[in-house]
Amino acid sequence: MEAVTLILTLSAALWLSPFLAKALRIPTAPVEIMLGSLLSWVHLIKLHEYFDLIANIGFLYLMFLAGLEVNLKQITGTSKSTLRKALFFVITLGALAGISGWLLDFNPIITLSLPLVSIGLLAPLVKTYGKDARWLQTAFVVGVLGEIISIATLTILDAASTVGFGKDLILKMVSLLLFILGIYILYRLLHLLFWWYPELKSTLMPRLGTSDQDVRLAMALFFILIAVMLLLHLELALGAFIAGAAISAFFHHEKHLEEKLSSLGFGFLVPLFFLHVGASFDVHMLLVPSILSDAFAVTGVMFAIRLLASFHLRHIAAAKDALLVALALSMPLTLLVAVATIGYTTGNIETGTYYSLILASLFEVIVSMVLIKILGKR
Repeated sequence: MEAVTLILTLSAALWLSPFLAKALRIPTAPVEIMLGSLLSWVHLIKLHEYFDLIANIGFLYLMFLAGLEVNLKQITGTSKSTLRKALFFVITLGALAGISGWLLDFNPIITLSLPLVSIGLLAPLVKTYGKDARWLQTAFVVGVLGEIISIATLTILDAASTVGFGKDLILKMVSLLLFILGIYILYRLLHLLFWWYPELKSTLMPRLGTSDQDVRLAMALFFILIAVMLLLHLELALGAFIAGAAISAFFHHEKHLEEKLSSLGFGFLVPLFFLHVGASFDVHMLLVPSILSDAFAVTGVMFAIRLLASFHLRHIAAAKDALLVALALSMPLTLLVAVATIGYTTGNIETGTYYSLILASLFEVIVSMVLIKILGKR
């Protein structure tokens, strides 16, 4: 009976959350997290092994969709000046995070969380303001560099939590570097192959047909790279991200593929991940003053260091656009949840710190979206 209740409740939550998000005028993701927490509080949702499994798949699929947003041609075609400023932004972000963590005596996991950057929640902004918005183009260039470094940090954290700091960690990092080098070499070879034989793209992913070969190929690549990461004992999110970036790089001629994959993700798998995050959050923790104060502190620091780092962008974007870029990159919801989960499951952070990070991730999304909407109108 519990399984039946869980299925029916999740089905209703999947259907109703967009209506609630529209009524509250905030993104769907934080609404789903709050809804999952509320439903867990009234005992309509309980954590279950199958729920855990599909939520993990939802997280990996979200990273896959983030990879789909990466336009390697746009990045490689970006001027060196822009790339240099974007790199300075990311480096400054890391330096300010380290200084802030040291001055405020933050837990090392919190300090690692401060400079995280994710482009996963830029998709709703693209739908609202369009890909041609200059500040969004800048946000994608800066965000891709930041997300790659953030996922690498997540991979190192996951490896360190598994094997500890020592020889085993060094070996794992070497295997990670070799894997990235192998992916780069494979990318160059495939780029050359498709340049000589462009018809191969249409053969692998035909434009016409009823077999949905494009989706099948994308899903095959998604699971193959996850299997490779499992084999190498590396962070699975990195494999999912690379799979999405590969589809975006080589099969950009399929204009409707991203819509198909996004519909599957944002319509089913990704909401279940956010509902699971909410279900794992104890509402009673909101009554603990220290958790709320820590969440506000983390949120404030994350906004502050991004606003300071955005000064590097003032030569490639107007002051208002630089501010919009900083706000757009202040929503590392998925990566922040992932880091908090790794830190909590490995015992590196306490329960209160875990809940503070989850709350901070929600505050950042809500505040960022509201401020972007205000500035966007002006």
